[in-house]
Amino acid sequence: MWAGHPWVYAQAIERVEGATRGDEVKVLDPRGNFLGRGFYSSGSAIPVRLLVRDETTPIDTAFFRSRLERAVAARAQLGLGIGDETTGYRLVHAEGDQLPGLIVDRFGDVLAVQFLTFGMKEREAMVLEALGQVLQPRAIVDRTPSGSAKAEHFVPASGVVRGSVDVNRFEFSERGLRWSIPLEIGQKTGFYFDQRELRGRIEVLAGTPSADAKPKRVLDAYSYVGAFGLAAARAGAEVTSVDESALAIEIGAENARANGLIDRMRFERADARRVMQDAHGAYDLTIVDPPRLAPTRSAREQALVMYSKLAELGCRATKPGGLLVLCSCSAAVDLFALTRALATGAVRANVSALVVERAFQGADHPVPAAFGEGLYLKALVARIEPR
Repeated sequence: MWAGHPWVYAQAIERVEGATRGDEVKVLDPRGNFLGRGFYSSGSAIPVRLLVRDETTPIDTAFFRSRLERAVAARAQLGLGIGDETTGYRLVHAEGDQLPGLIVDRFGDVLAVQFLTFGMKEREAMVLEALGQVLQPRAIVDRTPSGSAKAEHFVPASGVVRGSVDVNRFEFSERGLRWSIPLEIGQKTGFYFDQRELRGRIEVLAGTPSADAKPKRVLDAYSYVGAFGLAAARAGAEVTSVDESALAIEIGAENARANGLIDRMRFERADARRVMQDAHGAYDLTIVDPPRLAPTRSAREQALVMYSKLAELGCRATKPGGLLVLCSCSAAVDLFALTRALATGAVRANVSALVVERAFQGADHPVPAAFGEGLYLKALVARIEPR
């Protein structure tokens, strides 16, 4: 914590004096030296997430407005929020924007929020007012995940909590592609903005000439609404997008059609593992981006077994000389562990996997230098060759 780590774990707390759930508290070290202030969540594995490192700044609407203005400026520095090329992105990334317990995604003129701690939920009115003052959104939609609310012992809201109540879709653009996502879809706030930069890289990789000068064949496994696939199709590739969610497949096809890419795409509702198993080296580029397999550290070892199996299937689906992209959004699985899982899977598939690129969450998902847990997303790009 002295170096800047923002979390106070339950087992590190010697005593709590006079605080009740949701209260603003001061955190002191064993010698009584002040470390910071945050909101107290009794019963949580992380009872305090430090919000400020001084003893006097009032935590009120003006405070939230100041932090939000800083977040907006940081995105503008990245070229986000300027023009209409990309109007969907992560605006507030919790600890990465010194607002632990708060996520804000921007979908054009609509915002999606997640309250991840009881203390931040208790300040909801302040947060919404500050968002209104800084951004003047048409609407704010609460997308707090039920699991986070349960862990922090509060009942999450859902739907529009401020502004126009007739909002039923998120409309935005990303790198010039237009997107329309219905509010009822359940993944994250509605879209995986953290993969935006990797999608740009996928577009480049999918557009390079294949050995036979034909369009590259791309498999987007666990495709959700097909964002990787649309990027690859825009580069001229022939894409198969696979997901088990009928709604995600339907939305993906709608957006492919709206962007004039449907003729180069096929959307299939199926088990991605079966599709990879049956591919027999048919694809020039295989993207494997499964849901979070290790939500906790206790699930890490089992998750690594699953990543290794997915790596094996991805290797088998990819033709010699082709590329496999293996992703993990589990913070408990670090880059070294994911690389080891890839290596194990490649051996089982009797191929060599040569890592040529590594990728992480986009720049609008910043990570404090002292907060390694914040680097949750990682991806490996590997060339698959015979052994």
